[in-house]
Amino acid sequence: MANVIVVGAQWGDEGKGKITDLLSASADVVVRYQGGVNAGHTVCVGEQTFKLHLIPSGILYPETLCVIAAGTVIDPAVLLEEIGRLHALKISTANLFIAETAHVTMPYHRLIDIAEEERRGKNRIGTTGRGIGPTYADKSDRTGIRILDLMHPDTLREKLQWVIPLKNVLLERLYELPPLDVDQVIAQYLDYADQLRPHVLDASLLIDKAVRTRKNILFEGAQGTLLDLDHGTYPYVTSSNPVAGGACVGAGVGPTIIDRVIGVAKAYTTRVGEGPFPTELKEEIGQHLGEKGAEFGTTTGRPRRCGWFDAVIGRYAVRINGLDCVAITKLDVLDELDTIKVCVGYKVGDKRIEEFPSDAHLFGCCEPIYEECPGWLQPTGDCRTLDELPNKARTYLEFLAKQMGVPIALVSVGPNREQTIIVEDPIHGPKRGLLGDIGER
Repeated sequence: MANVIVVGAQWGDEGKGKITDLLSASADVVVRYQGGVNAGHTVCVGEQTFKLHLIPSGILYPETLCVIAAGTVIDPAVLLEEIGRLHALKISTANLFIAETAHVTMPYHRLIDIAEEERRGKNRIGTTGRGIGPTYADKSDRTGIRILDLMHPDTLREKLQWVIPLKNVLLERLYELPPLDVDQVIAQYLDYADQLRPHVLDASLLIDKAVRTRKNILFEGAQGTLLDLDHGTYPYVTSSNPVAGGACVGAGVGPTIIDRVIGVAKAYTTRVGEGPFPTELKEEIGQHLGEKGAEFGTTTGRPRRCGWFDAVIGRYAVRINGLDCVAITKLDVLDELDTIKVCVGYKVGDKRIEEFPSDAHLFGCCEPIYEECPGWLQPTGDCRTLDELPNKARTYLEFLAKQMGVPIALVSVGPNREQTIIVEDPIHGPKRGLLGDIGER
């Protein structure tokens, strides 16, 4: 039995969907523990591509229980659309469960999110406009609507008859938008409630029963470490805690049940939205990475900013999450490059920094210090073992592992399930990887 957390080790979009899907083959339960429909996980199986936003990647395995936990925020309309798309592809959602204590994204959350982002002007954060931040804000303000409220019409009506008039003041007077009709919103969300009711339960209790019966549980995060509300590049962050510690809070379990934490990082670095990005490449190589890696947001379609691998961020992710091992994705995107650079530290004035600075202003002033690795100029998409990789590709991976101080357990060389090199079983194997004892926790 193993209870494992999968977490993004960069700014999100690292390929967690594929890695979670791959590991779900050994999981009895997959739990999505935070975030909302601002997340986008792409999973390729054979000729089919699945784009998931709220539903855990394990849904593609019919025997696996999939749980959307209390730490998430749920837009019922988007969730029902996602369920409908899966049904159209003959994928069952009978094993999908929703935490009754998860908070609900309401129409006013989306309107306020978009309006506030426009109001920020040049200081915009780069949100998806899906209402995630305002939903979490109401949760903290204790004025939020929970899935439980949707299950009780009188409670929902009582709360919305008080909340919506307050939101309408904001919409009309601050953002100059038309007000929402209370009765219309109530009717719409009661309809959502009827459709979602068969999936709603006490998720923490379900997970606890799985722990006590020694099931394999996979905890799936959204976004990435550098977008964490407390430990990311604030204010250019998401509104929840994608880091490994957020899994326990979001799922309603204690930290003592966690056996292993797996980080996912691209072989280079990307970022969506605003904020400092020391290794960003704005010229030809950056465009090559974007095109070769199909770097467009699953949720928004926005092009991702691309840059060289940042080992400073990698080391920070290892520290903040307590990573046991790392999965490196999209190695194949680098196949055509003569030279590949890795950021091993930062320079600010005459000072060298080798650890991620918590000071946002300082981080914005950081210039990358690079070490160069020779490219391998050979396709890697058909490689299935380390021995089949070009020697220079192996050398590059070894360098990344040494810089981060943690072993590499998986290497992805393409979007499909089978395009994966399993160095060691990241769930059941010993806590070793590509580097053996180097970097062992």
